[in-house]
Amino acid sequence: MNANEPRPAPVTAAPASLTGTLIGSALVAALGGLLFGFDTVVISGTTDALRSVFTLSDWGLGFTVAIALIGTIFGSILAGRPADVLGRRAVLIVLAVLYFATSLGTAVAGDWTSFLIMRFLGGVAVGGASVVSPLYIAEISPARYRGRLVAIQQFNIVLGILLALLSNYFIARLHLGASEWRWMLGVMAAPSALFFLLLWTTPESPRWLVGRGQIDLARAVLTRLGVDGVSVEQEIADIRASIDPEHHKEGESLFRPAYRKPVLLAVAIAAFNQLSGINAVLYYAPQIFKKAGADVDSALLQAVAVGGTNLVFTMLAMLVIDHFGRRRLMVIGSIGYLISLGTTAWAFITYGEKFTTIGNAVVLAGLMLFIASHAFSQGAVIWVFISEIFPNRVRAAGQALGSATHWIMAAVISWTFPIIVGKIGAGSVFVFYASMMFLQLLWALFVMPETKGVPLEEIQRELGIE
Repeated sequence: MNANEPRPAPVTAAPASLTGTLIGSALVAALGGLLFGFDTVVISGTTDALRSVFTLSDWGLGFTVAIALIGTIFGSILAGRPADVLGRRAVLIVLAVLYFATSLGTAVAGDWTSFLIMRFLGGVAVGGASVVSPLYIAEISPARYRGRLVAIQQFNIVLGILLALLSNYFIARLHLGASEWRWMLGVMAAPSALFFLLLWTTPESPRWLVGRGQIDLARAVLTRLGVDGVSVEQEIADIRASIDPEHHKEGESLFRPAYRKPVLLAVAIAAFNQLSGINAVLYYAPQIFKKAGADVDSALLQAVAVGGTNLVFTMLAMLVIDHFGRRRLMVIGSIGYLISLGTTAWAFITYGEKFTTIGNAVVLAGLMLFIASHAFSQGAVIWVFISEIFPNRVRAAGQALGSATHWIMAAVISWTFPIIVGKIGAGSVFVFYASMMFLQLLWALFVMPETKGVPLEEIQRELGIE
């Protein structure tokens, strides 16, 4: 700006409080998380039917469950660039359409191949949402509320998981016969349509707008959303400095030495998330409870109890994540993982194929503590942490890397779980998960930085990124 040119009048934003626009936009974006949770877990109630209808072996069943997770890998890798070019909101709208189409597609699939294609494309939508929803929420949120608002994404994921488990249970109670599994998969079309409609009411990310040179629009959005203790002009100046177009070209590689630290942090937290065995437990919960001696209805109901525990402890984590901080929650959760996975492993090793009522109760209690530990720590922290540690100029690419790592590990764990359990038993598998959580505890204690309450632009400076 020339010194003689008039400067824009200072713009005073709403104070850094939870404004209606901020809450509404975060809730709508987080609906992508609800569909994410519903879509990935709803298949747990259909595995027996799919095995019968498509004549699947253990390998075939594992692949049928994992195909959506393979789709999530592609979705998470591919979502970052469109989110940078088209905008965060535009990509979420495309994902809503994909959710709707694939939920109906799986419900009407006439053969295994078409079913796999629809599940794969549904996974693409899930992977894309796992990148863009928390990315969008982090970029619209003032620092003091960012943890809670991004954690709405995780809350909606576990709400979606619980709704999927409840939906499966109630549809099973209707005794719809051969079409039962199709209803279980098709009901997601309704919330997908709602997601699509509500997205048109949300603003674009102000940080994306600044990056595209749309300063006036960014100023208007920030005025509605609120900023942290500074003027809107100062916030825009900080965002522009963090993007720094004079020293960093658009689309530069994430794998530069300058970004090594956030890259390693994102890969570590995403890998540990799945090495806990969380997706194996969620996808195969009814089968795990059957192995522990429960009948079909009891197994489905116990799976619902696991989903309810997940929801309750996610809500607790949301209340304290901006007070306790991300690192402390990870330490507490890691200890809970060790106790719960150890208990569950002991029960399967002790009772083997001859579970008693007490043994079944031990497995149920162990897995409920496991879910509580996950929801209170990793589940609430992962998407918040990954969305915070990358600079504005590569945040979409960094979010995509963390999400892709998460989904690659999820696919491996979910695909191999029924095969490995069949060969070495559930007890040994849970021992392996517990050993991984011991490594996570060490990582949280000695490596993981704390990011609570720190503005996004300041976090990059604290990680040594100029």
